[in-house]
Amino acid sequence: MKKKTTIYDIAAKLGLTAATVSRALNDNPKISKNTRQLVLDTAMEMNYEQNKVALALKSGKSYNVGVIVPRIDSNFFSSVIRGIEEELHPKGYHVIICQTNNQENIEIEKINSLLNVQVDGILMSISNANLEDNMGFNKLIRSKRTPLIFFDRKKDLKGVSSVTIDDFKGGYDATKHLIDQGCKRIAHLSNDRQFEIFNNRFLGYKQALLDNGIEFDESLVIETMSKVVEGRKSARALLDMDRPPDAIFSSSDFAALGALQEIKESGLEIPEDICIVGFSNEPFTKFMELTTISSVDQFPMEMGKVAAQVFLEEVSNTQDTKISKNIVLTPELIVRKSSLKHKER
Repeated sequence: MKKKTTIYDIAAKLGLTAATVSRALNDNPKISKNTRQLVLDTAMEMNYEQNKVALALKSGKSYNVGVIVPRIDSNFFSSVIRGIEEELHPKGYHVIICQTNNQENIEIEKINSLLNVQVDGILMSISNANLEDNMGFNKLIRSKRTPLIFFDRKKDLKGVSSVTIDDFKGGYDATKHLIDQGCKRIAHLSNDRQFEIFNNRFLGYKQALLDNGIEFDESLVIETMSKVVEGRKSARALLDMDRPPDAIFSSSDFAALGALQEIKESGLEIPEDICIVGFSNEPFTKFMELTTISSVDQFPMEMGKVAAQVFLEEVSNTQDTKISKNIVLTPELIVRKSSLKHKER
């Protein structure tokens, strides 16, 4: 069996001390940039592999970070994960991805599992809107020094950082755009408003109506899961009303797609008869063959990168006072064929 390369082998080849090689490999600021690069290049040339277990024991870090999402099979969450990995991988961290399927018991199980393997931090988008009411979860977080960062779906917990977008602005801008297109009777496909993100999108929708002299009508708001089939059902219910809407703002692109399909099958034209705007800017919204879908872009890659940056700041904090941040990113409405009757001013 071929003998593994050690720091002593690298030191002997370069005429340096083993301590200098070790510091260079661990990015010690006391080592010059040129020396550090020389050591790294030589280590790669000699196929040197660091002992991760020994490094973790010495540093008190595992260099593993847990990421918990409700579901992996969505462009939004997969893009957030990509942003997190792109930010953390160059710093030597490995990402452990967990999926909860929106189930509270699985969520707690995943958190426990990650803490048991001593991850250096947990970045998560919650699947349970009443997470802070779970005594087990609160005890779990308070009994550990592991940083927790929420992204997208969050709860306001003391000492816990979060990275979200301005969902109120997203809902407001989408609705204002529909009003500017001449729409007067605008429906909203909401989601579970116990979640702050969906409630804020609803509040933005409602405020845009009121600011533009349109009376809010509760009957035009339908709670709809983020699924194509549910969007179809909700659209059918709206079309069956005595006074159907002339526009739909959906808190989900998938529900918006379902609504679009149902409306077209009913013989109506989009946007001539009914305008549609979704939320999340999923890839399919711009690749629809005939009717591309207007949507609010949440910039998931940026969200992931920023969440990772917050984690790095927290994990490197040497102060007794815990760092916590609540960062709100700005969304952007992407206007496409499904809502564009005429150019806005």
